[in-house]
Amino acid sequence: MRSAFPAPSSLAAPVTLAAFAAIGLLAGLAGGCAEARLPDPKLAAQRYAEAARTGDSERIYALLSSEAQRDYGPQGTRRLVEQAKAELSRQGTALLSPASRVQASAEIRFEDGESALFDLEDGTFHLSSLGTVPSRPRSPAEALGDFRRALARRSYPALLGVLSAETRQAMEGDLKSLVEGLENPETLDVKVSGDNAVVEVPGGHQVKLRREAGVWRVQDFD
Repeated sequence: MRSAFPAPSSLAAPVTLAAFAAIGLLAGLAGGCAEARLPDPKLAAQRYAEAARTGDSERIYALLSSEAQRDYGPQGTRRLVEQAKAELSRQGTALLSPASRVQASAEIRFEDGESALFDLEDGTFHLSSLGTVPSRPRSPAEALGDFRRALARRSYPALLGVLSAETRQAMEGDLKSLVEGLENPETLDVKVSGDNAVVEVPGGHQVKLRREAGVWRVQDFD
């Protein structure tokens, strides 16, 4: 379960356990083959839950990353906790429920904008998303990131992987119908007008072509 803490511009900006895990992972990577020794994320979640339930701003401040501590400061943290005390109390109670599940993760961003995601399982980080590896987006922003990577790589399989089941089935159905309609292209009625051509394809499809430097290319299809 991911925890949330109000930000200066919004009282619902997320502060996740991934920050704790990322620090440990990067420290391990910097040490070469040395394994990262991480604090138990369940313990961190429990401490946060207890602090949130009681509205203890000092304990919540102590759990923030150094960057978040610089951004909020002790007084800012105290003020935000007061403003969201009821919500934090509900959240802390939910986190302490036996049904809650803690998931720690880390993200490494590369210079080209790509990123690799790792999930902590049984004390070891495992790759959950990297380029062509199918991911499991946990938020709309992560799904959009997968969509962007699929488009950037011009990868049809990756594109299908980020679509909903309904959209994927519809797209695959349309493409299958188009493939079947183009099975015998020499028999189709091609209407040519100068450097442009239009073909009505069985199945309700239409293909538009354009001649560029003497070579015919598909301009559009539906």
